[in-house]
Amino acid sequence: MGRKIELKKGKLILTNNRIEGFLERIVNPIGTSAKADVPRRYLGKRVYVIITKDKGS
Repeated sequence: MGRKIELKKGKLILTNNRIEGFLERIVNPIGTSAKADVPRRYLGKRVYVIITKDKGS
């Protein structure tokens, strides 16, 4: 297994030999919840959502 995830203040390391890429999205309101759209090709894939302190514009 080549998976490695480290979360430290001010530093983020994600490594995996099988990562296809990274996406940046803005979370949008939907009813009483929220969503972030991703391409259909990622259906059924493992994803990580990283929450930042910055607000999207």
